[in-house]
Amino acid sequence: METLRALSHLNKYLARYKWYLIWGIVFTAISNLFGIFPAQLVRYSLDLVRETLDIYYLYDSTSLQPTLYDIFAFSILLYGLLILVLALLKGFFLFLVRQTLIVMSRHIEYDLKNDIYDHYQTLPLAFYRQHNTGDLMARISEDVGKVRMYVGPSIMYGMNLLVLFALVISYMVSINARLTLYVLLPLPVLSVGIYLVENIVIRRSEEIQRALSRMSTYVQEAFSGIRVLKSFVQEQNSVNSFAHEADSYQEKSLRLTLVDALWQPLSVLLIGLSNVLVVYVGGQEVLAGRLTAGNITEFILYVNMLTWPVMALGWTTSQTQRAAASQQRINEFMAVKTPLVSTKNLRRELQGALSFHNVRFVYPDTGIVALKNFSMNVAAGESVAILGTTGSGKSTLANLIMRMYDASTGEIRIDNVPIKDYDLSKLRGQMGYVPQDVFLFSDSISNNVRFGQPNMPQERVLRAVADADLADNISQFPEGFDTRIGERGITLSGGQKQRLSIARAIARDPRILVLDDCLSAVDTNTENIILNNLKRIMENRTSVIISHRVSSAKLADQIIVLDDGEIREKGTHDELMAHNGLYRELYDKQLQGEEV
Repeated sequence: METLRALSHLNKYLARYKWYLIWGIVFTAISNLFGIFPAQLVRYSLDLVRETLDIYYLYDSTSLQPTLYDIFAFSILLYGLLILVLALLKGFFLFLVRQTLIVMSRHIEYDLKNDIYDHYQTLPLAFYRQHNTGDLMARISEDVGKVRMYVGPSIMYGMNLLVLFALVISYMVSINARLTLYVLLPLPVLSVGIYLVENIVIRRSEEIQRALSRMSTYVQEAFSGIRVLKSFVQEQNSVNSFAHEADSYQEKSLRLTLVDALWQPLSVLLIGLSNVLVVYVGGQEVLAGRLTAGNITEFILYVNMLTWPVMALGWTTSQTQRAAASQQRINEFMAVKTPLVSTKNLRRELQGALSFHNVRFVYPDTGIVALKNFSMNVAAGESVAILGTTGSGKSTLANLIMRMYDASTGEIRIDNVPIKDYDLSKLRGQMGYVPQDVFLFSDSISNNVRFGQPNMPQERVLRAVADADLADNISQFPEGFDTRIGERGITLSGGQKQRLSIARAIARDPRILVLDDCLSAVDTNTENIILNNLKRIMENRTSVIISHRVSSAKLADQIIVLDDGEIREKGTHDELMAHNGLYRELYDKQLQGEEV
C-alpha cells in the first residue's frame, strides 16, 4: 500500500501520455501473439514429420516416394519461412513497444524534473536553510532516474508479463490442463520469494539514497570551498573523508546487490524446474495418448517464452520498490508549500514608500529572535542607513524587505499597502538587491549584469558598470565584457565581485534599492568613488543601506543603529554625532582605524 500510495503521484503523468501507454499495450499484445504462433508452427512441423515419415516409408522403392518427399520438404520450408516472418513481425512490434513506452518514460522524466525544479523556485529561504544542496540535487537527478525506470522499463516488462501470461497460459490450458498445472507449480514459490525480497529491497534502497545524498553534499561543499581546502592543506583529509562516504555508499549498494544476486539464480532454478516437469509429466501424457511429441516441444517453447518475463519479475519488483522509495523522497519536497503567498496579487508600479510597524521576526528553523519591535518610516525617494555589529539583525531587514520571509508579528507596508497584498514577482521585479554574500553565475560579465533583465541593452550595462567603478578593471580583461568569470565568480577578486553585484542591482533601474553591506570588500578609495556614484543613483529612489561602516551611512537621509535586534538610536548623522551615543562611538573607532 505504501508503494502504491507513493507511486500514485505519477498517475497524472501517465494520464497526460495515455496514448503512448494505450498504444504500448496494444503493441505488446500484438508482439506476443507473433511470439506464440511460431510455437504452434513448430508443433505442426514436428507432428508433420512424424506422420509423414510413416507414410514415406510405406511407399519405399515406389515412384510416389520422391513426390511425397517434395511435398514434405516444401511444407517444412513453408513452416520455416512462416516462423521467420513471424519473428520479424514480432521484432517490429517490439520496436514499436519501446518507441511508445520508453519514449513515454522520457517525457515523464522531463516533465517531472521540470516540475520539481519549478517547485524548488517557489520555496522560501527557510527551506534552503534546512536542506543541503546535495540532497536537493540527488532528488532531482538520482531519484527521478529511479522513477523513470519504473514508468519505462518496469511498466513495459510488467505489461509484457501480464499479456504473455494471459495468452500463453490460456492456450496451454486449452491443450492440457494437467500439464499446465504442473508447469505452473513453481510460480507460487516465486511469488513468496518476491514478497520476501520486496521488503528487503525497499529498506536498502532508502539507505542507498540517503548515503548518496550525503556523498553528493560532501562533494558539492568540497568543490565550492576548494580555495579554503587548499589554503589549509586539507586535500588528503578531504580524500579520506570522501572515501569514507563512498565506502558507506558502496557497502549499502553491495548489500542490495547481494539480494539481487541471490534472486536471479533462484528464478533460473524455478524456470528449470518447470522444464523438467514438462518433460516428465508431458512424457506420461504422450504415453497415454493424450498429447503428441509436438505438444511437448510446444510446451517447452512456451515455458522458455515465460523464462525472461518471470526472471524480469524480480528485477521489475526491485525497480518498482526503488522507484517508490525515490518517489516518496520527491513527494516529501513536493508537499512543502511556501507560506509566501499574495492575498490580493496587486501588480502596480511602486513609488517606494517603506514602513515597518512593530515588526518582530524569529527564524523558523533556529528559533533565533532577529528583530524585536522594529519600526521605521522611509518616504518614497528617501534613503535610510541601517548600522550595527554582526548579528544585530541588519541582513534580516533586507530579507524582510525583499519578502524572503514574512514577519512573525507586526506589519510591513510599501506605499501604505501591506507587503503581503503585492504579487511577489512584480514586487521583487521593482527592487534591486546587493547581498552581503555575493553570488555570481558562471557566465560572461555582461550577462551577469543583465541577469535581472536578459534583454537589457548594452548601453545600460556599460552605465551600470561605470557607476560601480568596474569599467577600468573590465577593460584590462582580454575578452572585456565577454569574459567568463567562472563558478561563483572565482576569477574575480572580492572587491570586483561586490562591484559587479552592485552593477547588476542598479542596471535594472529599481524603485527600491537594498545594499546589504556591499562595500565590505573594497578599499576606502574605491568605496568613496562608489559612494559618490551611488549618491547620484539614489536620487528619486528609495534606498536602504545596510552596513557596519559609518562612512556608508553619510549618504542616508536618516540613520538607524541596531543592536541585538532592537533600535538603539535613530536620526541624521549630525543628530547622532551630537547625541554622543553608540553611533558616535562607532564613528570614532572607525575614523581612528582609517587614520592608522
